[in-house]
Amino acid sequence: MREVLVVVDMQNDFLPGGALAVRGGDAVVPVVNLLAARFEHVVLTQDWHPPQHLSFASSHPGRRAFETIEAAYGPQVLWPDHCVQGTQGAAFAPGLSIAHAQLVLRKGFRAAIDSYSAFCEADGTTLTGLAGYLRERGFGRVVLAGLATDFCVAWSAVDARRYGFEVTVVEDACRAIDTSGSLAAARRRMNDAGVTLASFAAM
Repeated sequence: MREVLVVVDMQNDFLPGGALAVRGGDAVVPVVNLLAARFEHVVLTQDWHPPQHLSFASSHPGRRAFETIEAAYGPQVLWPDHCVQGTQGAAFAPGLSIAHAQLVLRKGFRAAIDSYSAFCEADGTTLTGLAGYLRERGFGRVVLAGLATDFCVAWSAVDARRYGFEVTVVEDACRAIDTSGSLAAARRRMNDAGVTLASFAAM
């Protein structure tokens, strides 16, 4: 079975000191590099929000980061402004070294829809095109690493299963935000979807 590594959102704003820092996010950069070296085929995803994105707390006067609003497509967590198009925060981590990556998939560029999954926007219907790309190239297995485990990695993993791929998440090549039990909930969703959770040593 042909396999592809999808490295999720290894960007400055998700590293310590960034606008939406994931604790320990910088520690997985060398692990992701080593993991990527084992794969012939690699895809990178990049959060790529316009200013005043719907998901930004700053777009909703009187609201604070990490509150939840009701968007047209359902509950939406409000985030600090992050990964704004063309900013240093949206750039890939300086230590990321995956020169052989074959695709950079940008997501979250639609102003009125958030995007966690590499496969489908948060409305559940707007596709990114990644599933079609992977199918056309003959991949059957998707391996995931990156940031953050409980949001973009988990959503991508569950959607990859939904689109018929065998899926493994390399947990020690990821880090979580883990707000209000989000990591435990994400693990339950991945287990229920048939996602395999593995370690770097097992790859």
